[in-house]
Amino acid sequence: MFLGALFLAALWIGDDLGMGLFAFGLMAAVGLLVLVGGRSEMVRGLRGDGRDEYWERIDVHASYLAGMATIGLIIGMCLWEWAHGRSGTPYVQLGAISGVAYIAALGSLRLRG
Repeated sequence: MFLGALFLAALWIGDDLGMGLFAFGLMAAVGLLVLVGGRSEMVRGLRGDGRDEYWERIDVHASYLAGMATIGLIIGMCLWEWAHGRSGTPYVQLGAISGVAYIAALGSLRLRG
């Protein structure tokens, strides 16, 4: 619900209260589903109930796939912008941040072991 409240505040400040209320409602519904999802293994994994090596491995793979999809889209959007004679901002900035974060994580994880 906290993230939904942030969405609501940002959209309200941006003069789109209707979309802010929709975003808040959507995030509240997802949060409520995760909170009271009961015995569903998927929901329990999202909540962190009884996390074990199995769920940790799934989490790492899901994070990897989400990151690769995002980086691929950022690169695609940069190419699209450049092909249309534009600077590519903010996609270039997001790509640079992703690259630096990846290299920093790689170095950090390598040093850890």
